[in-house]
Amino acid sequence: MEYRKLGNSGLAISKIAFGNWINHGGKIDENTAIACVKTALDVGITTFDTADVYSETKAEEILGRALQGVRRESIELCTKVCHPTGQGPNDRGLSRKHIFENCHASLRRLQTDYIDVYYAHRFDPSTPLEETMLAFADLVRQGKVLYLGVSEWTAEQITRGAALARELKIPLIASQP
Repeated sequence: MEYRKLGNSGLAISKIAFGNWINHGGKIDENTAIACVKTALDVGITTFDTADVYSETKAEEILGRALQGVRRESIELCTKVCHPTGQGPNDRGLSRKHIFENCHASLRRLQTDYIDVYYAHRFDPSTPLEETMLAFADLVRQGKVLYLGVSEWTAEQITRGAALARELKIPLIASQP
């Protein structure tokens, strides 16, 4: 397996990442999903990408179980926040409340103390960008998140987010189109 640095960071990731959007908790049973993760590890994949909403949170749970017993320092866990995870008015978006609550829920489901890359899954026009970036900054400073990324943001949104990240001195390192 080849490895490369993610963005302008020092974080080395496997050239191929294991994503569990459709398969974990969805189209394949848990034993097969766990076998897929074990095979990925066997071939040198160290980067695992998921999101709080994949298979209604089941994807993170299955990935957490699949990685039990794996030395945490030997893998990179990436997950996302923004999409609805419940029926309440604060169960969606990039408000401070939703980011904090979903980060803690993702940590529990993934059975880990920190997330390597935490992505803003979409841009949230209903929340001030400053609130969003400050919430992410606080999670970074608490050690719950190491790096930040965005997913499906426009160039203008990324430019604004990156400027705030620099101002807050937090590592915005990736964009997932």
